Amino acid sequence: MPRFTVHVRDEWLTVPCRDLSRTVQWLGLEALKRYIKNKPDNGGIGSVQEASFYVRRCQGQGLLDADDTLEDTLEDNDFVEIVIVGDTMSPDFNPSQPGSGHLNSPYREPNEYILLDGNNLTSTDLVSLGKGLYMIKLTPEAEKKVGQSRALIENIVTENKVVYGITTGFGKFARTVIPNSKLKELQENLVRSHSAGVGKPLSPERSRMLLALRINVLAKGYSGISLDTLHQMIEAFNASCLSYVPEKGTVGASGDLAPLSHLALGLMGEGKMWSPKSGWADAKYVLEAHGLKPISLKPKEGLALINGTQMITSLGAEAVERALAIARQADIIAALTLEVLKGTTKAFDSDIHELRPHPGQKEVAFRFRSLLDSDHHPSEIAESHRFCDRVQDAYTLRCCPQVHGVVNDTIAFAKNIIDTEINSATDNPMVFAERGETISGGNFHGEYPAKALDYLAIGVHELAAISERRIERLCNPSLSELPAFLVCEGGLNSGFMIAHCTAASLVSENKVLCHPSSVDSLSTSAATEDHVSMGGWAARKALKVIEHVEQVLSIELLAACQGIEFLRPLRTTTPLEKVYDLVRSVAKPWIRDRFMAPDIEAVHRLLLDQKIWKVAHPYIEKYRMEHIPESRPVSPTAFVLDSPASPRKRLRNECDH
Repeated sequence: MPRFTVHVRDEWLTVPCRDLSRTVQWLGLEALKRYIKNKPDNGGIGSVQEASFYVRRCQGQGLLDADDTLEDTLEDNDFVEIVIVGDTMSPDFNPSQPGSGHLNSPYREPNEYILLDGNNLTSTDLVSLGKGLYMIKLTPEAEKKVGQSRALIENIVTENKVVYGITTGFGKFARTVIPNSKLKELQENLVRSHSAGVGKPLSPERSRMLLALRINVLAKGYSGISLDTLHQMIEAFNASCLSYVPEKGTVGASGDLAPLSHLALGLMGEGKMWSPKSGWADAKYVLEAHGLKPISLKPKEGLALINGTQMITSLGAEAVERALAIARQADIIAALTLEVLKGTTKAFDSDIHELRPHPGQKEVAFRFRSLLDSDHHPSEIAESHRFCDRVQDAYTLRCCPQVHGVVNDTIAFAKNIIDTEINSATDNPMVFAERGETISGGNFHGEYPAKALDYLAIGVHELAAISERRIERLCNPSLSELPAFLVCEGGLNSGFMIAHCTAASLVSENKVLCHPSSVDSLSTSAATEDHVSMGGWAARKALKVIEHVEQVLSIELLAACQGIEFLRPLRTTTPLEKVYDLVRSVAKPWIRDRFMAPDIEAVHRLLLDQKIWKVAHPYIEKYRMEHIPESRPVSPTAFVLDSPASPRKRLRNECDH
């Protein structure tokens, strides 16, 4: 029989319907009848027939016409919610979807797989999994190792051995032995009690990354998870059934206990979950709607699900990937600003940088040479001031290779640590099937990714700090030889005056956010866990710093393109003209004052999608082919787009044929 899941106030109700020719109005009334049943004073609603309400979908919040038939508007097991007009307990005040950010990333079910074995996942892969671009399968080798480690756990239980986390309590209760009859309850209690996080939930994209990374770590075969449970996790991932995971609550040792417990709680059918079909709803209903069953924990499995650094590392993977994207686009934006300010290219001479051969510095100088005036790409703007009397430029222009360069090398350092952490077993105790024993250790400690992400935030921030100073030079007529704030009829129009203030405010915020969180530690769990990493905050603030960097550079790119308008009809180099054209496809020239925030947001989206890089990158690589015999990037962070797939990815593609 068809049925629908209906959200009324803070409850979820299942409403069966034999006749789909009934209307949406009937569904609303039937749900309200079921809601007020056995409630004092009808739940304060009064007469159901007199109640004023409307019905909307949980996902997307689309309103449904009361007179439409259920057959025409809904599918079996769809999720809807009732909003009672003027009722403070209704979903308008307690929405089924906290926040609206999730709605900006439409989900399309993928048709390709990534094979996981716990050894070969990269930060790039993980971010792609977070975006919902791939589903997951285990390799046969991973399934074999998982089965072997689980067999050891079963032997321990059968033989009544005393082993931490399997037949004992946790933390301070590690010496408390638990009888076999209560081992399942032990694991369930662990997950429930540790689900104590607070704050906004992770977005579906970040929850998807968290789940994918936990699956990858379990696939290594050192955690003692059963193959059945791991397959259930993969089924939930592939259906995009994602637990409600509050972003705050981890101290980063013993692992990310609170967020990973929330992740496991949803898989157990408790708490809340999100799916593209349901929006946020009770986990048991979301799983049921996708034909999935809640996980039933076996001995050690609760601990296997929640012990590790996957919250820090998954957010760190996103931070590294976004940092890499904005760092290479920052070179392009700075090159355009240098053109507008009529700077010289001499500071980027290769001989200068060979004398201080940091990889990042050399790569940034190379990119500037490939984009600015040369025999390959002559610039009319550069030609117009070739014989001026300026000897050298300000540091914000001249020292870009040195400043941007160390950012590139910082990202490479952080990426190496994050990629190692992605494929590391961080459980406790570790299950060594080949040795027939479990060993307690400290791989759950998040100091490695915490320190790397603090360093990443400090490094990447400098892109915004130097960019804000270039924005000042563009807006200041005494430094730019352009109209004040890049607008005609100054006074009547304010131009980029407050856009520069926005950039300054973001740089100031970053200075506070760059204070390392990993220098702090607070003893927890009755001094059992007496040193912690605070890596969760390191990861979250690194992402915030990078977002601010992206926004500051968006403002600089808009300002540089506006500066070009005052140099017309002169043209810059071909690659920089392509960048200008791309920006103008989303933001018109600034003729007179208008609402500026949408322009900043539109250009920010270009940077997030790496479209600035994609436009300029072919010209950079063509220049490289003609100047470096091996035609390879100098810097480890100068990755080439559309490079051949790795062996593992080729395997993934072959699996689909």
